[in-house]
Amino acid sequence: MVRRTHGPDSELREDGSPDSQRGGATVLVLAIGLVFLLVGTFGAAVAAAQLAGQRAGVAADLGALAGAARPLEGEAMACASAGDIASRNAGRMVGCRLDGLDVLVTVEVAFTPLPGLSRVATSTARAGPVRG
Repeated sequence: MVRRTHGPDSELREDGSPDSQRGGATVLVLAIGLVFLLVGTFGAAVAAAQLAGQRAGVAADLGALAGAARPLEGEAMACASAGDIASRNAGRMVGCRLDGLDVLVTVEVAFTPLPGLSRVATSTARAGPVRG
């Protein structure tokens, strides 16, 4: 038999010792909830990094393809075309050069995996005529 002493949460066992199990389930549920919250936050940060990497890859690929259509007009025109397409795909072109008839484009995409933490994903792509 459990009897109450001073206050609603003060209970004693039959032998007079305090009931130490009272509230233990609440603490356990809160700890499990905190673990789920941390795992979910970490998973969201990893997913944001993967998404930014894919965006950078797509922006670099499309920018290189756009630049590869204009290598005969010069490096300035090819890189301007590549930069335009990269920026339309949420990227920022940080490098562009002609290598013969090939265009090499490097693109960055900024992302925020966690509040207050900013990172950059970078990708480089090459495009040019088919060689046989």
